[in-house]
Amino acid sequence: MKEFDESAKYSWVKSPRYKGQPVEVGPLARYIVGYAMGNPEFKEPVDMVLKKLDVPIAALFSTLGRTAARGLEASWAAHKMKHFYGKLMANIKAGKLDTANVEKWEPATWPKEAKGVGYCEAPRGALGHWIRIKDTKIDNYQCIVPTTWNAGPRDGKNQIGAYEASLMNTAMANPEHPLEILRTIHSFDPCLACATHVISPEGEEITRVQVR
Repeated sequence: MKEFDESAKYSWVKSPRYKGQPVEVGPLARYIVGYAMGNPEFKEPVDMVLKKLDVPIAALFSTLGRTAARGLEASWAAHKMKHFYGKLMANIKAGKLDTANVEKWEPATWPKEAKGVGYCEAPRGALGHWIRIKDTKIDNYQCIVPTTWNAGPRDGKNQIGAYEASLMNTAMANPEHPLEILRTIHSFDPCLACATHVISPEGEEITRVQVR
């Protein structure tokens, strides 16, 4: 296999950091935090999986743990959907039909200059959006999606991102067909379309779009 030059520029994905540190986001991160807090909603299903697989808690920090966490969260989300569906039906039966605050729905009511930020936990992990409006137009827009957190390459301090950290010391049965690497990266459920640019095989820019 051709050796990879780790000192060269090798990615078009940003390298966001939390308090200067690289982080992993997503179901595994959420379950580990919930487990460490002793929250039964997270601890009980994790203990069940560890017992079923007969593995120690350290096994969570792996492709296996990441895949198991995604499965557990799928079940958790299904039960939550049933819970909120019940609340929705109760509101409808009570005549409460509002679904959003529409006070600022009309753009004419917006200020000429404004800025805002929104954070949430998406299925793949932490998601953040930032926007600045000037003269009623978008002056700057920025988003950091879950895959950006996980796929971000080494930063200026030579700190590796979550993808690289997860691949360290990965044993491969056949280096010419590195299926183990694919399994590990797939366990993050990546969406690189949110965070990368498209270039030609020769490294040339294909097109540029400017929105006015």
